Amino acid sequence: MRLRAAILCAAFVVPSAALAQQPYDLVIKGGTLVDPHNGMHSVRDVGIRDHKIVAVERNIPPGQARKSIHAKGLIVAPGLVDIHAHVYAGTGMRGAYDGDNSVYPDGFTFRSCVTTVADAGSSGWHNFPDFKDRIIDRAKTRVFAFLNIIGGGMSGRIPEQNVDDMDADAAAAMARKYPGVVVGIKTAHYEGPDWTAVDRALQAATLAQIPVMVDFGVFRPERPYEELVGTKLRPGDISTHMYIAYIPMLDANGKVVPYLFEARKRGVVFDVGHGGGSFVFSHAIPAVKQGFIPDSISTDLHIGSMNAGMKDMTNLMSKFLNMGMSLQDVILRSTWSPAHEIRHEEIGHLTVGAPADVAVLRVARGHFGFVDSLGWRMDGNQKLECELTIKDGDVVWDLNGISREDWKTAPPSRPSPKGEGTVPIKH
Repeated sequence: MRLRAAILCAAFVVPSAALAQQPYDLVIKGGTLVDPHNGMHSVRDVGIRDHKIVAVERNIPPGQARKSIHAKGLIVAPGLVDIHAHVYAGTGMRGAYDGDNSVYPDGFTFRSCVTTVADAGSSGWHNFPDFKDRIIDRAKTRVFAFLNIIGGGMSGRIPEQNVDDMDADAAAAMARKYPGVVVGIKTAHYEGPDWTAVDRALQAATLAQIPVMVDFGVFRPERPYEELVGTKLRPGDISTHMYIAYIPMLDANGKVVPYLFEARKRGVVFDVGHGGGSFVFSHAIPAVKQGFIPDSISTDLHIGSMNAGMKDMTNLMSKFLNMGMSLQDVILRSTWSPAHEIRHEEIGHLTVGAPADVAVLRVARGHFGFVDSLGWRMDGNQKLECELTIKDGDVVWDLNGISREDWKTAPPSRPSPKGEGTVPIKH
């Protein structure tokens, strides 16, 4: 039995001389490359070796790769970057909801072509080490974090009002302890009439030299949104939930109020953060038509949002396609722009030398419906679907098996779990 297994194994070992003639582990062939950071929107082949992008060329011969994936008619883009998600599963992100609403990242990222997320404040300076140990360090998804100014993170409505737990020095110290992993400070869900939560978050972010992300909580006339984006936030700071219903976005004539454009010129970043209750078509559609489009498209992924109108990243991107944004703009705001906002410019593009994070998308045509946070529907005629996701050179999602060989031509063996060669079938 051992001898037979050894013979079968030997039959499928690629000789070292052949490997030397195959400079690529994987080549994606014939897809339309949309890489806004590099100004690319044309048919190109993408070569991957040792978990990196090593070639972007018009034609890479299939024989030069251990595996070729044919992507004709599909969109090849950088792996999607979602900077507003909640993935501190088991403990984090209770907020206004009952129970834990966070999700484990790998089960919900790859199937929508997302390779990188930033958790938006589910953990705070007190429990971030647990989040890092249980989730960040164990996930195949690349996970960063905005650290909540509340020490216990999103642990429930009442704890998130505790100004005594908003310790700017402790939050800054934790951020400095994990540079690059902690990408910003988050404040969310504060209901008080004062600016304490925002001011403490800004203080921590200034000490740690990182941006702030603000979920403005409950609307209070004592702290108007115009003041937040007009004077409080610094260039590079992020206002999420930009199309939420209670923000005064449109005037009596349906025009986007001028202070929003002025805030953008000042460098304030406007992020979608769709969520379960933070995106309405009555704001988004007229705003997009008038040029007030997102700087970054993000989901606010959690159990409530993914089972309601938001659903996933590709569904959200499809909404903006059907509202009139170009494919190039939608992909830019789902890849390079959010990567730049969190200061991780090594990702979000397909430059030679970059990590091999790749999204292969299909633009489906037909009749589709999209739902906002109030339950209203918008009809559309196109929809993005995630065909294939590659993270650091490994295929981690393959909707229709385009990275696999047809079973009718298969040898008497089974594919390896990663699709790299074969494993003999034992009898």
